[in-house]
Amino acid sequence: MARVETTSSRPYHLVIFGASGFTGQFVVEEVARTLSEGPKGSLKWAVAGRSKQKLEKVLEQAATVLSKPELRTEVDIIVADVGSPDSLAAMCKQAVIVLNCVGPYRFFGEPVVKAAVENGAHHIDISGEPQFLEGIQLNYHSQAADKGVYIIGSCGFDSIPADLGVLFTRDQFKGTLTAVESFLTLSTGSEGGCVHDGTWQSAVYGLSDQHKLQSLRRKFNHKPLPTAGPKLKRRGALFFSNEIQQYSVPFMGSDAAVVKRSQRFLTEEQKATPVQYGAYAGVGGLWNVIKLLFAGMMFFFLTKFSFGRNLLIKYPEFFSFGLFSKDGPTREQMEAASFQFAFYGEGYTEGQDPSKGKPNAKIRTLVRGPECAYVTTPIAMVQVALTILNESTAMPKTGGVYTPAAAFARTTLIDRLNKHGIHFSVV
Repeated sequence: MARVETTSSRPYHLVIFGASGFTGQFVVEEVARTLSEGPKGSLKWAVAGRSKQKLEKVLEQAATVLSKPELRTEVDIIVADVGSPDSLAAMCKQAVIVLNCVGPYRFFGEPVVKAAVENGAHHIDISGEPQFLEGIQLNYHSQAADKGVYIIGSCGFDSIPADLGVLFTRDQFKGTLTAVESFLTLSTGSEGGCVHDGTWQSAVYGLSDQHKLQSLRRKFNHKPLPTAGPKLKRRGALFFSNEIQQYSVPFMGSDAAVVKRSQRFLTEEQKATPVQYGAYAGVGGLWNVIKLLFAGMMFFFLTKFSFGRNLLIKYPEFFSFGLFSKDGPTREQMEAASFQFAFYGEGYTEGQDPSKGKPNAKIRTLVRGPECAYVTTPIAMVQVALTILNESTAMPKTGGVYTPAAAFARTTLIDRLNKHGIHFSVV
């Protein structure tokens, strides 16, 4: 497979599409910050989006925040719009990798993937939308493989910590790891915290379209993955977790779906033992539980009707008790926030047969990092891009549509993340 390198016809290593969006602006800052660590001018990059003025403003802001006035003149601007296939094609022809920050991906994602595949650019996104991610795999995997192009979804907080966390736990376990449960806890500072409503929109439309996801999955004709060791029991919709000493719920994001796809790839392509996985999130004490139950019931009810979805989209702050807002968090809130994933794994020591008896060994690992949505996500996305540029020979031999763990199981991505503030450790 021919590797894509920068040439005069492909002048940029990285193009950030949607750079003026809420998340995109922080990806711009992270690229500028990270590239300043290397030799000057070693990587060429550009920002892209619909409005030249907004893109200029984002570069201006990044220049001020990072005290790098040169960003105003050294970073090129590409005008491209999801509604204009020609502009997307022109953008993708100029990039080795497109970092796509334009969501919700169910509405805006596919045209960018299509343009990337047809014009030979690798494509990474930060989607947490299983319907989009799996639809892209179904419709573009063989075409991307033919073109030698990598399409890698969920390269942000959804689902780098979970997907690589399971992989890390497996690699640190001495023997055969058969099952892992993860518990996510989020911390905020005295200012509190919130998430920009783009993520809220994805959740609203994702829940209302759940039946479509089931029919999409049937089209893959997947055989069930073999189970090593006892079947992992699913926990209830709300339970008190002894592991993290707080009330917990199944994690609503795409982590479980992404990890399952990774485990299928690692089982089928690398003959690994599949790891069963359960994803949970801590919600805190009793008052939080009451708020969550109330908000959850309203949310489930309203997503069933178009007028309800419109209400949810219009008033995210009201329906989420302030957790989501149209303004997103302040920089002070982001600086004080952090996340932790605790992974509890079990399996069999070397020489033990997983088909006989109960698991006889346990492992606990942690993935910790800064604020999840706008600090961790840009770090993860940028390190993914640099891994593709520098370690393509350690990735799957053919292009195609991959999850992070499938694409990067044999690379140094976890080491790169460790050096940039997302820490993987064994307890």
